Amino acid sequence: MSRGKQIVAVLAGVIVALAAGLVVSTWQPDRPVEELAARWAPPPSVFVDVAGMRVHLRDEGPRDDPQPIILLHGTSSSLHTWDGWTAALRQQRRVIRFDLPGFGLTGPDPDGNYSVEHYVRFMTAMLDHLGIEHCVLAGNSFGGWIAWDTALAAPGRIDRLILVDSAGYPLRSVSAPLAFRLAQVPVLNQLTKVTLPRSLIESSLRNVYGDPTRVTPELVDRYFDLATRAGNREALVQRFRQAQPGTDANRITALKVPTLILWGGRDRLIPPEHARWFHRDIAGSRLVMFDELGHVPHEEDPARTVAAVQAFLALP
Repeated sequence: MSRGKQIVAVLAGVIVALAAGLVVSTWQPDRPVEELAARWAPPPSVFVDVAGMRVHLRDEGPRDDPQPIILLHGTSSSLHTWDGWTAALRQQRRVIRFDLPGFGLTGPDPDGNYSVEHYVRFMTAMLDHLGIEHCVLAGNSFGGWIAWDTALAAPGRIDRLILVDSAGYPLRSVSAPLAFRLAQVPVLNQLTKVTLPRSLIESSLRNVYGDPTRVTPELVDRYFDLATRAGNREALVQRFRQAQPGTDANRITALKVPTLILWGGRDRLIPPEHARWFHRDIAGSRLVMFDELGHVPHEEDPARTVAAVQAFLALP
């Protein structure tokens, strides 16, 4: 063997050894929902049977509220992202939130379908299960896309719409979380199903916060734990394959429901220009920009953002 080939062989061996070491050091198998529920589903959490899944749900506030508020989280998030808003609203309004299929403790869809159309059908099934004929529907990021598509599909049931850094238009990210980028890269996305460095979750959270210093170890714990729920990592890969923002953006102008648009001015995943597009295309909509917040302003600063919601809903 020539010296050049020997060097290549040695380098190849080193790379394989390093890769093997990385896999071993970051090995993280799936975890059963029962193991995670003890920490992440204490009361008032319940699990309800909807669309062939055991859906993790929290339903709080007065049951006689004729117009409950339903909160939809974004990709790789969970119902916990709305803790701050729920605490502020549940004394006066019924507040309902749940882990969407493929995320949190609900876990993967039994059909492996993560198209927006399928999520809209899931939303209809959930409204029927809860006996809700009228509601305020709010959503962040991917949850915002599901929210406005549901409002188009069931206009008589969605009385008001709240979009928080919502997806919908063709995506032109300034910077996307590393975990999202890896989930869309062939081969590497297969590796992420069995490995998960905690540092990957932390860097991804810091990427979507306007002020990265607000990312706490407890927050990283939550996102890390729920990402390891059995089936969620495969679901994330499929979600990115099956639902690309912008495929039905031409339908946004058909929205006629009163709409509040909230946005973080430092959102690098779905930049603030998208907020202005929603405001332009939804007649009569209101836009509130939080200049120093990021992609999840409701989680980063719940007190300030929920105040805009209370004003929109005319709550004291």
